[in-house]
Amino acid sequence: MELTLSTPALLFSTVSLLMIAFTNRFLAIANLIRDLHKQFQQNPEKVVVDQIKNLHTRLRLIRTIQATAVLSLLLSAICMLLLFQNQMELARVLFIGALVLQIAALLLSVVEISISIKALQIELNDMEDQLGRNHFELFNLLSKTDTGESEDPKNRKKN
Repeated sequence: MELTLSTPALLFSTVSLLMIAFTNRFLAIANLIRDLHKQFQQNPEKVVVDQIKNLHTRLRLIRTIQATAVLSLLLSAICMLLLFQNQMELARVLFIGALVLQIAALLLSVVEISISIKALQIELNDMEDQLGRNHFELFNLLSKTDTGESEDPKNRKKN
């Protein structure tokens, strides 16, 4: 494979989109934590603490995603400099490193999204308790219920 100057430049747009998306997520989660902290000060409840812990985990993960994406961008930029200097082998190594870091950032984003589902489960736990169900069906990732019935609302048993 021939590595040209435009090849590592392709990663720039992906990293930019990742940074925008996760900066927005970071800010939204930070504001939510502030709101939950105020709520906790007025009415200390375990569910609020659980939500804040979950959101804090997500913030750390987002920080890791952003750092990984920035390192990918940095390796891409250095790769481009090496291409200018005709140091092809080192440029290839750095480009592979940039790709690996970008893949890692994307995989971490999937983990963060799955953790966000846990946050919703915590929030809706009171509904689950009132309905007497062990799993709120919105978060059931399986296509069938525990009894083997389809998830079609017409086939669900009413409690």
